[in-house]
Amino acid sequence: MTILSSLHNAFAQGQALKVISGLNNFDAERVSAVVKAAELGGATFVDIAADPNLVRVAKRLIQLPVCVSAVEPEKFVFAVEAGADLIEIGNFDSFYAQGRRFEAEEVLALTKETRRLLPNVLLSVTVPHILTLDRQVQLAEELVKAGADLIQTEGGTSSQPVHSGTLGLIEKAAPTLAAAYEISRAVSVPVLCASGLSNVTASLAIAAGASGIGVGSAINKLNSEVEMIAAVRSLVEALATVQRSQVAVG
Repeated sequence: MTILSSLHNAFAQGQALKVISGLNNFDAERVSAVVKAAELGGATFVDIAADPNLVRVAKRLIQLPVCVSAVEPEKFVFAVEAGADLIEIGNFDSFYAQGRRFEAEEVLALTKETRRLLPNVLLSVTVPHILTLDRQVQLAEELVKAGADLIQTEGGTSSQPVHSGTLGLIEKAAPTLAAAYEISRAVSVPVLCASGLSNVTASLAIAAGASGIGVGSAINKLNSEVEMIAAVRSLVEALATVQRSQVAVG
């Protein structure tokens, strides 16, 4: 089985888990800890900043597919040359705190430029949660026509849970779950539900129509490898509880 075959299979089974180290995390030691924990915990693939040095580090440490994230298409070229297996336009969450917005027109333009530069690399694109839900769906359809192989949702940073415990975790995930539900019914490619998810809401994402989930801070904020591995395993176990219809990666 090739490195991307396992990824395709995980999406088809609705059990894909992407562990995100952070688009703006260039700390090689920290990224190393996250990707190693991802592999040991049973994740499907990892998502790191689109930096060639980080890609080389990750490829030396793990056998999982390595996705790189950026919002500048030219960065993908160097990351792919360094060994990245797939690319992601997005993980916009880190920009919102800076007041940086990504509107539909810009995301679509970034997608078209990325596809021009790298026509044959597996491409995931995040749909910004700052858009209304109907516009998110419309953009997702446009992104697929422009060459996106995967669509990723987000929304955790906009959620304001008012309860603690399980109810709070569900409230936190509500925006990205809603987007996954609507978008998965509008596009023919797999949808990765990300941002604000936990082991409580992982199965809800798949039930909503997602083919997998992406989790970042719930893992990379932890301070020990043992804790990170345990967090990844709990997510893998949560995904294993849900069955869904097969969806093929485009």
